[in-house]
Order: sequence, then structure tokens, then C-alpha cells
Amino acid sequence: MSRSGADLALLLLAGFRAFAERATAELAELGYEDVRPVHDFALHSILSGADSVSELARRMSVTRQAAAKTIAVLEERDFLKREPDPVDRRRTRLHVTEHGLAMLQEGQVIFNRLRGQWEEQVGAASLSALEETLRAFVGNGVIRPDSPGWTARDLDV
Repeated sequence: MSRSGADLALLLLAGFRAFAERATAELAELGYEDVRPVHDFALHSILSGADSVSELARRMSVTRQAAAKTIAVLEERDFLKREPDPVDRRRTRLHVTEHGLAMLQEGQVIFNRLRGQWEEQVGAASLSALEETLRAFVGNGVIRPDSPGWTARDLDV
């Protein structure tokens, strides 16, 4: 049965959503309520050097206002903190807290477990073949969540 290109795109999106939604639910069970994929993207961006509102907005391809809103939510939940720049006191730098790092680590454990469940469901060879096929389409480079332009702009924070 032939499928359209749109069907393929929706299947890929559904795979991402299945992982993300299950991970979000499991993180909530561990006490990390109201965590959203955009929070993970933002924290990874900050860890990779987006230490200001402007830089976070650029890396996530959102407005400064959207980045500021995400930062406020993350700060309120103790996932990040703002600190004065030691060189330029007019600037504020963003830093992921220990609580934020713990949440990211828990998320990685969950994603690894979810991958294991998919492997049990379809077999190691099938999952490996799927991963290799996707790499053939998107390349072998590490896919970074802070790559500009790939996140949805209208996600709720």
C-alpha cells in the first residue's frame, strides 16, 4: 500500500509525539509536573551556550518575548537561574540548576526505556533498520534540539 509524503511526515511526527508525551507523563509521575518538550529544548540550548534571552530566542527560532516567557517558567520551576554577568553587570546570564539537570537526566533515562520498549515490540533488527533509514534521510550528525528553525513556534510554554 502506497502512502503519501504527508502520511510519512505525520507518522514521523506521531513517533516523536508518542515518545515526548509518554516521557512528559513519566516525568510528571516523578514530580516534574508541567514539563513540556519546549522546556527540554530550552534547557539543552542553555547548556550548549545560549546564556541570554536573545541567544535562546535565536536558537529556538522564537521571539525574544517567547524566550523570556519560557525562561520565566523555567526559573519559577527552579530549572534555571539568572545571574549577573561577571564581566558586564548590565547583562544577565542563564544557568541550568541542579534541579534542571536532574530533570534532564531523568528524561534521558525515560527516553532510553521507551526506546527499549519499541525494540521489544518490533525487534532489535527492525528498530535498528528504522534508525539507519532515518539517518540516511537526515544525515549522521547529532540532531541538536537547539538547532534554529526546527521547533514549533506556537508551542505552549
